[in-house]
Amino acid sequence: MTVHFIGAGPGAADLITLRGRDLIAASPVCLYAGSLVPEALLSHCPAGARIVNTASLSLDQIMDEIRAADEAGHDVARLHSGDLSVWSAMGEQLRRLREMGIAYDVTPGVPSFAAAAAALGAELTLPGVAQSVVLTRTSGRATAMPETENLSAFAATGATLAIHLSVHVLEKVIAELTPHYGADCPVAVVWRASWPDQRIVRATLETLETAIAGEMERTALIMVGRAIGAEDFAESRLYAGDYDRRYRPVGTHPRFPESA
Repeated sequence: MTVHFIGAGPGAADLITLRGRDLIAASPVCLYAGSLVPEALLSHCPAGARIVNTASLSLDQIMDEIRAADEAGHDVARLHSGDLSVWSAMGEQLRRLREMGIAYDVTPGVPSFAAAAAALGAELTLPGVAQSVVLTRTSGRATAMPETENLSAFAATGATLAIHLSVHVLEKVIAELTPHYGADCPVAVVWRASWPDQRIVRATLETLETAIAGEMERTALIMVGRAIGAEDFAESRLYAGDYDRRYRPVGTHPRFPESA
């Protein structure tokens, strides 16, 4: 018996890996976070599967479901939204499973920041503009931010920021970022990236509050940085005609000569 933790993607039912889909189809038990995982994914469950929405369950209750599946010898498909490596509450479940001696594996999923960037048609790391992406959030009731992890510190790097779970404190976000990026810095807010009701607002740090007009649902991602919508940037050397590389040797003495 194995518990398969599966990243269910950002919202669109077809943004799931083939591995994830096949594991759902092979598992007699499916536990899913119903507040964010689309129900359409449950169509992959086998006939007669036990399907449990864990949105209203405590960690102990979730573990009880897994323990019962283990005793019956049934694999479990455990679905979480986005990718499991960030803000998934997977770590505490894995710790419990290790204590219980129950096997598990992890299948990654499409993260929400990648879906938001796709919706914007944006590359977040442009040559000469930004080469780093910071995934972060602000403190909330469930989880406080470590003292050294704050928006001002991240903004000082000039990196592209993908700020989760923070649109409800937008005034604070803007106040902390503006001294570092400038009031004219491009910003985009993407609600429910990849869902049928996805919404996008593009603005600057100066105009953002007015642009979103009070739409403060927490299922929004704030993307900030000069790479958002940039057009004035250098082209990558990777595809430059005079760039000598392993798969395209250039010049009389290429660094990686073609094999004879």
